[in-house]
Amino acid sequence: MSDQPRRPRRPAKPYRRPKKDPVRILAFEALRAVDERDAYANLVLPPLLRKARESEGPEKFDARDAALATELVYGTLRRQGTYDAVIAACVDRPLREVDPPVLDVLSLGAHQLLGTRIPTHAAVSATVELARVVLGDGRAKFVNAVLRKIAQDDLDGWLERVAPPYDEDPEDHLSVVHSHPRWVVSALWDSLGGGRAGVEELLRADNERPEVTLVARPGRATAGELLAEEAAVPGRWSPYAVRLTEGGEPGAVPAVAEGRAGVQDEGSQLVALAVAAAPVEGPDRRWLDACAGPGGKAALLGALAAERGAVLLASEKQPHRAGLVAKALAGNPGPYQVVAADGTRPPWRPGSFDRVLVDVPCTGLGALRRRPEARWRRRPEDLDGFAPLQRGLLRTALESVRIGGVVGYATCSPHLAETRAVVADLLKQFPDAELIDARPLLPDVPDLGEGPDIQLWPHLHGTDAMYLALLRRTA
Repeated sequence: MSDQPRRPRRPAKPYRRPKKDPVRILAFEALRAVDERDAYANLVLPPLLRKARESEGPEKFDARDAALATELVYGTLRRQGTYDAVIAACVDRPLREVDPPVLDVLSLGAHQLLGTRIPTHAAVSATVELARVVLGDGRAKFVNAVLRKIAQDDLDGWLERVAPPYDEDPEDHLSVVHSHPRWVVSALWDSLGGGRAGVEELLRADNERPEVTLVARPGRATAGELLAEEAAVPGRWSPYAVRLTEGGEPGAVPAVAEGRAGVQDEGSQLVALAVAAAPVEGPDRRWLDACAGPGGKAALLGALAAERGAVLLASEKQPHRAGLVAKALAGNPGPYQVVAADGTRPPWRPGSFDRVLVDVPCTGLGALRRRPEARWRRRPEDLDGFAPLQRGLLRTALESVRIGGVVGYATCSPHLAETRAVVADLLKQFPDAELIDARPLLPDVPDLGEGPDIQLWPHLHGTDAMYLALLRRTA
């Protein structure tokens, strides 16, 4: 038995409760909703931000907090593929074995370390505190260890380590570097054509936060009225478009709050303008929007129709979306009608309309700037699911227009299987239909492609990648 005296034990450190950071907790909640409920960030985030602003906690949630929360959510979703590759290099198990909430916290931390100017020590400590709050102290230690590994290099350094060389596998390289699934990179490259520079510009544009674009609905508001708003500048191509360069809250704009203006990507405005400008033979009194939900194009078409004394019928299959269309059209300066109807089995007679717009459901690969999570949800097999519906809707649209009238086939996807392939198939079935050149209808817009159809691009036009083909029924 030793005669040496025992050393006194050090008193245990008192337990410190984790600090609750409302900004990062909100961002985590938004990511969990996107992951668990297949929600869209642009639908989940606004009510979360509104609730945070209205809370009466000790620290007021201000505009800077909202901006940071928005950047954390959208930045993490956009670069998810890149961050997954980096995190995978820093853990000792496959990512599929990491609990999804833990992976969300790690991705938030990775974005702060690699995609923002937040200092390294602040990014790590704030994310570990978040982990303690939402995951518990045990898993927070794991988060801390992984983030410290990530912090050992910057984004460029990590990309050199985790992305395969371009010369060995171009598509996989671009997939990791620009955070798009490989099949999406391949599809966009096929649609765009050209070499490496062009597709890299497109992929980079997909990862940029888009400006908020407003539309002044003719007869109800003017672009000049909207330009009086702070940080508002004219649109690039549409005479009705106004961009809010500093983000801005559209609902705070009086014309938007009153329904006289709306939020609408400039690509969607151009589609409506081209359909309205297409030459028709004979009368021009009855217009149809065959897939009108949620109502942005219908509201612009309705206003343009009213200026010419024409009537718009807006049809939408889903009743709740038909309600959104009715709300968007409320106050239209001319007559219109909204119906809930299946565009593939319509209640109207064939040959009833002079102009028809059919903006078909699609994969949404043209709107990845605004819905970055869509790139991770979509699968190549989704194209097979949309194909019969797209062809069925275009078939009905061609049947619904009279001889001499015009159909506009539009989709928010540049994928060739959803654009030119659909149009080519229907032209075979309708020998009395012909493609007309849509490019002269938008004379101020450059780089519209070889024609006669139109393909817009984020990196060339600052719009969603909208597609439009115009078809005229002939004798």
